[in-house]
Amino acid sequence: MADGKRLTWIDAAKGISIILVVMMYAGNSVGQETGEISYLRYIIGFATPFRMPEFFLISGLFLSAVIARPWGRFSDRRAVHYLYFYALWMLIHIATKTVLGSQPPMAALNTVIVSIVQPYGVLWFIYMLAVFSMAAKVLFEFRIPHLIVIPLAIGLQMLTIKTGSYALNQFAEYFIYFYLGYVAAPLIFKFVAWFEQRKKLAMVSLVAWAIVNGALVFSPGFELGTYETQMGLGALPGVHFVLAIAGGLAILVAASLLAPLASMQWLNWVGAHSIVIYLSFALPMSIAREGLIKLGIVGNVHVLSSIVFGVAMISPVILYFLIKKTGWGKFLFTRPAWASLPGARAPKQTQKPEQKPEHVNIATPAE
Repeated sequence: MADGKRLTWIDAAKGISIILVVMMYAGNSVGQETGEISYLRYIIGFATPFRMPEFFLISGLFLSAVIARPWGRFSDRRAVHYLYFYALWMLIHIATKTVLGSQPPMAALNTVIVSIVQPYGVLWFIYMLAVFSMAAKVLFEFRIPHLIVIPLAIGLQMLTIKTGSYALNQFAEYFIYFYLGYVAAPLIFKFVAWFEQRKKLAMVSLVAWAIVNGALVFSPGFELGTYETQMGLGALPGVHFVLAIAGGLAILVAASLLAPLASMQWLNWVGAHSIVIYLSFALPMSIAREGLIKLGIVGNVHVLSSIVFGVAMISPVILYFLIKKTGWGKFLFTRPAWASLPGARAPKQTQKPEQKPEHVNIATPAE
């Protein structure tokens, strides 16, 4: 298990990741509605190879500490935990659309049923975390060697599998990063620690990485639409995978440099609460986007995208602090005791000053 310092840079890395994710949805949705391309789309274009892989890589880093636990306790922490939030916020999203009249009640019911087997909207990441955790547990229990799993998982990613199942597509695309986070965690921590001790070299290396990543993404063949990005040479099988791993490691190294800075404490906070933001950014983002477009008071797509992005990032923070202040709505971000498998939770222990703050248990299942 990493120490407090490492947890801080992991929080910073999560912060960078969630900012990129929210930025993508804000830029894409505005582009889709207006038919114009904002500067956010170019930033996301640069981050295309590593944006989601890095999030899954981080999510697998501490799996080795819990994967040997009995099925019940493991499943409660690594599947039920995420599926509770997935189901809750899926219902909130669908109910909101129904109330606003954008989705008829019967269509909403059908969407709920389909969302059991097909990840719903922006919440697919939460859904797949549960799937990846259970898949890794099965592989562990059957003692399948890493040397077999890793090449097969890399092969699935390189094949760019497209089936009728969104869940299967996402499994093929991203499981390798989650599994590598689990298997290679000791090497990843050593890698980041090595660069932490060589800050100048780290900065030079990050610049070099950014140049190479940008060159391969924006090379001939690159196309930037209002909603989708087609990379240049970076889209080639194998190249995409290498860029994803390199980008994920680069974000971790950058996070290790940023995390200790007093001016970056907000980033650490955002990362520690990344799941809070991920769960609740979509609704205020949609309301802000639709409202501003209908009012027509912001004509510049760059300004419009910035405002929508800002609302999407800030609204979850406001909601979180309102809940902390009033005590109402804790179930939105804290899994209640009833949403646990029988006997899966460990006996409560007296809280000590040095223990992790509550928000860590919200963002990550209690271990």
